[in-house]
Amino acid sequence: MAEVISPMDIDEANPSQGPNGNKGKAVVASGGAPPAHSKATPWVEKFRPQSLADVAAHRDIIDTIDRLTSENKMPHLLLYGPPGTGKTSTILAVARKLFGAQMHNMVLELNASDERGIDVVRQQIQDFASTQSFSFGAKASVKLVLLDEADAMTKDAQFALRRVIERYTKNTRFALICNNVNKIIPALQSRCTRFRFAPLESVHVTERLKHVITSEGLDVTGDGLAALVRLSNGDMRKALNILQSTHMASQQITEEAVYLCTGNPLPKDIEQISYWLLNESFSFSLQKISDIKATKGLALVDIVREVTMFVFKIKMPSDVRVQLINDLADIEYRLTFGCNDKLQLGSVISTFTRARSALVAAAK
Repeated sequence: MAEVISPMDIDEANPSQGPNGNKGKAVVASGGAPPAHSKATPWVEKFRPQSLADVAAHRDIIDTIDRLTSENKMPHLLLYGPPGTGKTSTILAVARKLFGAQMHNMVLELNASDERGIDVVRQQIQDFASTQSFSFGAKASVKLVLLDEADAMTKDAQFALRRVIERYTKNTRFALICNNVNKIIPALQSRCTRFRFAPLESVHVTERLKHVITSEGLDVTGDGLAALVRLSNGDMRKALNILQSTHMASQQITEEAVYLCTGNPLPKDIEQISYWLLNESFSFSLQKISDIKATKGLALVDIVREVTMFVFKIKMPSDVRVQLINDLADIEYRLTFGCNDKLQLGSVISTFTRARSALVAAAK
């Protein structure tokens, strides 16, 4: 006879664990109603979409998932893509739609970065998936296991999860979320319907930021909003975090305030640095760039990345551009491994010196 899952069936919480004895993300306990927020609540959570209609972009994916859930044909899902593109928000909105107020009984949410061993699959996930449940008024009788950051799971855990998915498909659906789909074993990928969440387009990020700005009554200039969109690179979570941190540091959110708060070099500073690299001598460029780094607290790796984007925009022979970008990529790679900043700055200036010589030779 099928077991009936009720709050009494859930083990008492250990003080060091989540509400259901899980050390990762606990069984979702927010139910169908939006959670109450205080002034200290991060805006990422405060403005998280509560329904599928609220999700900022990817309307084709959202509409497909919405149709599948409405027709009670929801498959196992694998959502992948860069951070801050709405993967977790989409699945949580699906869960609210399916289960309403019974969401805390019907959904097990685990962060696979914390809980990623084979024991988790054999114990927590299998125990949750193996018990059948009446829906108690929910729209669907199947339960949902949400594995966030599934690409951090060990290979053994993924192979064990494959078998669990096969055995409990009748009463449980699995939703896997990851950034790098190549780290998910093919056997798991083949059992899920895959959706790729691309970085958000600027128009969608701008629209959502304007909603937050209006709701919070912020003073944001036009160039400040453009800077937020530019630095987010299609990551809505990053955009909201930058907006909130800049608001805490400055009453008016301008372009300069945004760049100062994040530590990124201003566009005008990149133009100035690029001018020195393309026109001044080695010693002069070294002195000036070292000064601006020290004065404004800039990281060389950020300067290299922004200068590389600047190189894409200026006019030069394609062979010179290719060599220059290739050399800058090598410098950026070395910087990520902690190589000496001063030596790498010298390498950047040397690279541009060679490029200038090639430009002069091409002009003759």
